[in-house]
Amino acid sequence: MHFFFVYTIIKIMAENDIVNYVNTLQGVLLARKDWLESSEMEKLKDNLRAYHTSYASLYKLYLKKKLIDEDPYKNESKISELAVPESESFAEAKRLEQLSIRLSDFDNQLDFLANFYTLSTDFLNLERVKRIVGLVRYIDWTNLSPDNVSVMTKAVSELTNQSKAGVDTITLSIIGESLNRLSKTTTSIMATLKDLNTYYRENYKLSIRQNISQNMSANEATLDNIRKKLPSAMPGTPFYKELVDEILKEDYSSSGQDLRDVLLSSLMLKTEKKKAAKAVIDYKSILLDGIQVIGGASKPLTEIAQKLDENNAIFESEKKGFIYVIKELIRQITNGEPEEIIYNIEYFDQTKDTTVKERVNFHQFRSDLDKKIKILSSFMRGAAYNKIAAMQEDQVIGYLERNIKDMQTLHKTLNALDDYFKAKANQNDRTKIKGIKPELSALKNTFVKANQLRYDYSAQKEEDEQMKRLGINRENDDLPQNAAAAPPQDQKKDNKAPGNTGKAPTNATGKTPSTSKAPPSNTGKAPSTSKASPSNTGKAPNTAKAPGNPISSKHAG
Repeated sequence: MHFFFVYTIIKIMAENDIVNYVNTLQGVLLARKDWLESSEMEKLKDNLRAYHTSYASLYKLYLKKKLIDEDPYKNESKISELAVPESESFAEAKRLEQLSIRLSDFDNQLDFLANFYTLSTDFLNLERVKRIVGLVRYIDWTNLSPDNVSVMTKAVSELTNQSKAGVDTITLSIIGESLNRLSKTTTSIMATLKDLNTYYRENYKLSIRQNISQNMSANEATLDNIRKKLPSAMPGTPFYKELVDEILKEDYSSSGQDLRDVLLSSLMLKTEKKKAAKAVIDYKSILLDGIQVIGGASKPLTEIAQKLDENNAIFESEKKGFIYVIKELIRQITNGEPEEIIYNIEYFDQTKDTTVKERVNFHQFRSDLDKKIKILSSFMRGAAYNKIAAMQEDQVIGYLERNIKDMQTLHKTLNALDDYFKAKANQNDRTKIKGIKPELSALKNTFVKANQLRYDYSAQKEEDEQMKRLGINRENDDLPQNAAAAPPQDQKKDNKAPGNTGKAPTNATGKTPSTSKAPPSNTGKAPSTSKASPSNTGKAPNTAKAPGNPISSKHAG
């Protein structure tokens, strides 16, 4: 009976963690929605209009130079929803006909998008963002080259070169300005679409939690169970396997707390600072900051140790009698070791959906805790910190990761000890027991912040390496810090923009995005009305086709 009662209490506490996270996530997403609506949507509209205007200038020039034919049905087309024009290869005999139809259709779609389409956070969704991405990336203006693997990019590059023949300097200037604006607006639009895609992905996951998975145990929360409940709980909502996989990892895996902490931090709106010249990033200093932050855990641990000693003394006083006094006197005379004090604690492990029992030898535990406090204190200053600072980066990050893991494990044990003392104390002594919840909260803040610094180090390091592979100088590029997936906006004098391989955009690391490193590839098919249906293999699609699954963050940034 007692076991069942404790199991129930601990399970409720674990479930409350998810409820609190859901409430926090909802507030963060509401703030992000307000920011998108009040700040980013107007920028998106302006950039789309500039994009269409620049393309229209080139399209009219192609017509004027007789490089393509007028589409006789252009003004008769009725558009009710965005669709990416055909991008498949065509026979050379059909070249003029196909280019004329496709570029006319592209102009109509851009006109509809820029001037008539509803661009608001309430109207857009993952599928509609995917279609906008498909249109913006239909022609790769950042790498307009006859060697591009995209059929349409290659064809438009050839048309553009032909249109420059025999024209005056003013026309050449107009062509160059149009190409330059198309490259720059592509970068700006893709950055905004990346932010929108992130919002809709997390909002989808929030809705799944609120309507389906929030009250599920780890055993109940499976892909199949959520898929079965989706039609009745959220009618008309598509099932995105990749995003449901992320929910299961964030809410039910051993790394769930870290994933949730990092996700919330990434969604928080940051105060925009004045743009300054980019300094070379000292990656090692980020790790050393993390070492000092985790070293700050020594203060709450010192306070916890003092309270544990006082609570232990209360427990020991309850069993003191004549025999105990005699034994203690003999021990002192013979300098014997103190009698072992064992506390059998238990806590609910959310990842296993079961209660975990732990046997704590109090004297050994306190001795180890004092050693840990001494080590952590040395991280703040002195010889130990200087020794760590002299290590290689890979050694420092390994050291930081081990100490973060130690603090996470220690936090669970201390929390269980706190519950044990409160529950097991005699009725007369319960008011004397000192709780350690405030100190535990301070302890958790240290390893959460240290973990965020560790994540920042890895993310920025990978982003920098990706930029180097693309030949981009971080000190001079204009890319947003966390939007490296957007095409670079550098423009050469011959109007060919480097820095893009012609492939679909990826995340900041250049790899398939994930909840931690790389999420599982999506096998659940997202609905699409585009003519070129992408595969759901998790690989970046050919840019000649519409982008892949809309729920994968790599397709929106």
